[in-house]
Amino acid sequence: MTTYLVRRSTRILVVNPNSSTTMSHGVEEAIRSIGLSESTEIYVYTAPPESPPSINDGDDIQASSEIVFKDLTTNGNLQQYDAALVACFSVHPLVERLGELQGSRGKLAVTGIFEAGVLASLALLTTPPLNTVPARKWGVVTTGKWWEAHLTQGVNTFLGVDPRSVNDKFAGVESTGLDAGDFHGGVDPSVIREKLKDATKRLLGQGAVDCVVMGCAGMAGLENIIRSAAIEKYGPEQGHQVLIIDGVRAGIGQLEQMVRNKRMFQEV
Repeated sequence: MTTYLVRRSTRILVVNPNSSTTMSHGVEEAIRSIGLSESTEIYVYTAPPESPPSINDGDDIQASSEIVFKDLTTNGNLQQYDAALVACFSVHPLVERLGELQGSRGKLAVTGIFEAGVLASLALLTTPPLNTVPARKWGVVTTGKWWEAHLTQGVNTFLGVDPRSVNDKFAGVESTGLDAGDFHGGVDPSVIREKLKDATKRLLGQGAVDCVVMGCAGMAGLENIIRSAAIEKYGPEQGHQVLIIDGVRAGIGQLEQMVRNKRMFQEV
């Protein structure tokens, strides 16, 4: 009797490029809440201790990229994975660098939680009839002030939008003034709640915002705070309709589909 493989599992590596194991645990909790196929396996990687414990600016982005890329290409056994998700809400070089590496079957399918959050928002925005009401919008709530310009520029570049033009669907980026590490034990929860609600309300104040993207992997599990801000700002009916997008969960779903598409459409 001859047997052969008919179906394969999908193996996804979630890369936390900072060295915080607490942050990785938060990412794990977000992953556990996803209804995944039984054939999908998720593995979480935390950067070595020399990587920044919290990524707060361009220097941290670059340092984490160099440290993690070296570690993964030396010790990561990337050939056993089909896809990788970079769990830092930024324009992170690891997305492009890992995408050039070989996985279990050809090049890795790679995205970041930034890119996944943008694509999920655009896919989920409601489209009103022409010439009736203003375009529905999406926007980002993030950590420190530095990220406002970085992420705004990143959105324009990713979508191919001229920064001098008006993007009717993008409400912008509002910051909490916190660092990523503050969301997991670094700051009193009441302070986190107050600052996150305030930033969310400022974003919603841009008008007709249907989607709020959590602009930090450390925000995983804090959807209820954003929801309460939406209800206070918009009222119960409209507030409950606002979509709150976690880039980790969005990225896992997109990578599952990317791997399936590669298997269906690539030359074999």
